[in-house]
Amino acid sequence: MADLIEKYNQPLPRYTSYPSVSLWEDNIKEGEWIKLVRKSYDDFGNEEGLNLHLHFPYCESLCTYCGCTKQNTSDHGKEISYIEALKKEWDAYLKHLPEKPKLASIHLGGGSPTFFSAEHLKEVISYIQATSTPLNDAQYSLKGHPNTTSYEHLLALSELGFKRISFGIQDFDPSVQQAIHRIQPFKTVREASYLARLTGFTSINFDLIYGLPHQTPESIIHTMEQVGTLRPERIAFYSYAHMPSSFPAQKRYENHLPPGEMKQLLYKVGRKTLQRLGYQEIGMDHFALPVDELLKAKQQGTLHRNFMGSTTHSARMLLGLGNNAISDIHYAYAQNPKMVDDYKKTVMEGKFSPGKTHLLHNEDHEIRNIILKMICLEKVKLNEGPLSMDLIRRLQDMQKDGIITIKDGWVELTAIGKPYLRNVCAAFDKRLQEGKTKTYVFSRAI
Repeated sequence: MADLIEKYNQPLPRYTSYPSVSLWEDNIKEGEWIKLVRKSYDDFGNEEGLNLHLHFPYCESLCTYCGCTKQNTSDHGKEISYIEALKKEWDAYLKHLPEKPKLASIHLGGGSPTFFSAEHLKEVISYIQATSTPLNDAQYSLKGHPNTTSYEHLLALSELGFKRISFGIQDFDPSVQQAIHRIQPFKTVREASYLARLTGFTSINFDLIYGLPHQTPESIIHTMEQVGTLRPERIAFYSYAHMPSSFPAQKRYENHLPPGEMKQLLYKVGRKTLQRLGYQEIGMDHFALPVDELLKAKQQGTLHRNFMGSTTHSARMLLGLGNNAISDIHYAYAQNPKMVDDYKKTVMEGKFSPGKTHLLHNEDHEIRNIILKMICLEKVKLNEGPLSMDLIRRLQDMQKDGIITIKDGWVELTAIGKPYLRNVCAAFDKRLQEGKTKTYVFSRAI
């Protein structure tokens, strides 16, 4: 195991998209972007509905492990202008879409959406619903911080149709929480989960992380067993992304991080404990109880993945609203300006001025399809994408290491290979392979 870790523990993308954001070409102008949005709606949105991801950037305190785009503040007066900016951006899209476009889903991410008051969240969601045509099976979900998610939040959102919530837990061990500045006792999470059930939420997800400072196999088992008593339908069990060059606060606990082999052991112990508690592994980072539709989608071969993780529907038209929010409209990607003030200035001027863009080429579509299938189904047919001798050599090397099998034109992940799924995806990542002489900021695969 140590030899495999040394060989494969490289900085790699997490493959929420292909190409990864760092490799986008910035090749779309403002006027071209909105034409592509209209084309995507005509081709997909009119049938499937469009999906919205609203990014809420504010947090009351800094969680040092976090790699999200956020702004730490205790000034809740900032809520008003930001809500107005979200509505203004939505209005700008509405001008170029059919009257009351079909709406398939809304997800609130961040940052901490529950930094905002229940009243302000209700205002922006109600506005979007009133200016669109929600589908009968429209799905509404949010990311919630257990410390700031109140009964008022949950009741207001439940009444608007929200049934899924994801709580950021990370770890229940006090020493780990202290190190990453994320103090939330088990009883706080238990109460937030109880209130979610009480107000009508039918699916709860816990985000957990392995590879954090001071974690041990024993502490991981204890955290998982506490999680098991609350029975969330889904678990996201992520590898900690240590990137101190981008997030300087992470430097303070560098000496207490588990080395690669121990981090791998933490994953295996956590995975085994989750399976003992009745959870089954799904794609990259995700676990679910047998009753959950995410697991059923994997079993039926209909599982999908996008910027928000694993999902049961393809979401071929996803619009991101808010600073740093990413849109994936099948034909192209765009990312809004990263800084809140830049975003608000752009939106209030009525402009579409993405911070980064990428127009997908035919080969991009082929490789994206292969990588997403590998993540969701753990196998893919070689002839579904471009082949080269370099790719064959990379795959043969992984087969020798026991990470994959190659048989009858199929590449399939092995049980040993599950922790190296990002490495297998990277083997197909032509843009990454061609840019090996360049420096990109990614977290390590293990």
